[in-house]
This record gives sequence, C-alpha cells and structure tokens, in this order.
Amino acid sequence: MLRVVGTDPGTSSLDLLLLEDGRVVDQCRFRPEELRERPGVLATLLDGWTPITLVAGPSGYGLPLVPASSLTADQIDQMSLVRPDQRGEPAGLLGFRSWVRAVVQTCLPVVFLPGGFHLPTIPPHRKANSVDLGTADKVAVAALALWFDARAHGGFDRSTFALVEIGSAFTAMMVVQHGRLVDASAGTNGPIGLRSRGVWDGEVAYWRCPLSKQDLFRGGLEDLGPLGPDAFRESLARHLAGLRAVTPFERIYLSGAGLNRPDVARLTGEALSPFGQLASLPSLPGAWVKHAAQGSALLADALAGGEFAAVAGSLELRSAWGSIWDVVNRSVT
Repeated sequence: MLRVVGTDPGTSSLDLLLLEDGRVVDQCRFRPEELRERPGVLATLLDGWTPITLVAGPSGYGLPLVPASSLTADQIDQMSLVRPDQRGEPAGLLGFRSWVRAVVQTCLPVVFLPGGFHLPTIPPHRKANSVDLGTADKVAVAALALWFDARAHGGFDRSTFALVEIGSAFTAMMVVQHGRLVDASAGTNGPIGLRSRGVWDGEVAYWRCPLSKQDLFRGGLEDLGPLGPDAFRESLARHLAGLRAVTPFERIYLSGAGLNRPDVARLTGEALSPFGQLASLPSLPGAWVKHAAQGSALLADALAGGEFAAVAGSLELRSAWGSIWDVVNRSVT
C-alpha cells in the first residue's frame, strides 16, 4: 500500500490531498488564520493520515527534490524569498515558513518539489534573469495536466499544450512540449493577475524601491478599475501569443481559483480562444481541493514509484538542480 500526500500553499489557503495507491481517500483545506490560531492542526491532520509513504511539502519557489531530513535554513529562504527585514510581517504567502517547519517537525518522509527554474527541460537561456518560471505548485498543476493530456492523446511524447492558471493573485502560463516542461511566463514575471500587475517596467520598479513583498500583490485586475478588463485581456493574449510563437501548441488547459468568477472566466476565454482549443483542467476522481494539491500528490506518488511514476520521468524531475540565489545574486552585481 502506497499512501502519499500533496500540499498546495496557495495565497488564500493551504490544501492537502491524500492518495492511496493512486486513489483519493481524503483531503482538507486550511485558511491562513486557522493555521495561525491552531498551530498544531496541520501535524494533527498528518498524524491521522499515517502511515504515509511520502509527503510533497509546501515548496514555494521550489528546491531540487530536497528531503526534509537535510533541509537547511538557507533552503527555506530560497523557497520563501522574503527579505530578512520583512520576515514576521504580513508579506507574501502568510505563514508559509511556519507551514514548512510544521511539516518538517512531523518527522514524516517529506520532499520539497522543484519549480520550473530547477527543471533541466527548460533551456538555460530561458532562465537568464528569471527566478519565477513557475513555482513548485505550478509545476504540480502542469504535471496533473500532463497526466490527463497523455492519457487522452496517446502518450507523453504526444503531449504538447499550454496550461494557463488564473490564481487568486497571480497568473501563470506553462508550456509542455512532448511531455516536457519547456517554457513559462508566470507570477510577477508573467501576465497581469487578479492582484498582481505582472511584468514590471524596470524604471517603475527603480523609483518604487525599496519594495515590500506586498507590492507584488498590487496593480492587477482588481486594482485597475475601468482599465482592468482590457489590460487583463490583452496581457493574457500577449503573453500566450509570445509563448506560442516559440513553441507551437493547439491545446490550452485552464485552471485556477480566479476562473470561479464569471467576469474573469469570460475575459480569459475572450483573450485565449484565438490561440487554440480551450478546456478546463479535469480533477482526479473525487478530488475537490485545488489542482496544485492534486498535482503535488500525483508527483509524490510518482516519486514513490506509484501509479503516476511515468510523470516524474517525463518531467525529468529527478534531474532537477540549481539555486535561485545564482540568479538573484547575479542580478544585483
């Protein structure tokens, strides 16, 4: 019996999914305020789910498959990317660092998943000057899409598509070619989101320094007033068209909590339908938690040699490497 757990430390919640031999057997969602008020609730849940073969821990910007047993403070910094002067403030994903520590302290077998930056399938020139090529949760959603697409179209080699996730704050676009994640436009480096302004003009960023982490959660559709719909729609179209010009694709999967809003779903459809066949990303049978938690559990199963093992091979997950400090430090010299 193989029991694995996937996690999604999203902007609005922490979702967890338990798979047993590839089937959904339990799931849970915690709000950030609930975790702050009941700090032991996460450990209690996981203890109730034992025995557990592997947990894919909350990974933020990602690590190259680092186990909890060897996790360092520096690696927690890499996953969270919050400046020392802002730690403890309401910045970024609220509670992320404490969630990581809570999972580590359970002493369960935990591994932290890579972001797009760590995958060898994205060419080095696309990583230049970029940290966010899809955080670990976005890689997990891409893995879920890959599983469904490969089954529908005859194998991983036949899987070429784009994934567009409209989250509660950020927007991410990922491109899979022949079963390998090869390109991305995501987060602050991607299109306008519901709360994030997307790609920044360097001169504007210069004049706004010193930035706070919360500055990255402003300037999106919700902040732009009457300009928002046109800016959001054109930003989606511009970014997807650019990705498609480099890596042609015909299928586009849609995911993300933002699409639960009818106005956002309409704008997204208007923007993206000229570029390919749109389809909502399916869920694993019985799953209601976010796609990222489902994909995270799928990858935990894959790494443990379960039903989804071929997905880890297609994404070359075990060849993940690198440190985001290489980009961050090079950018400030």
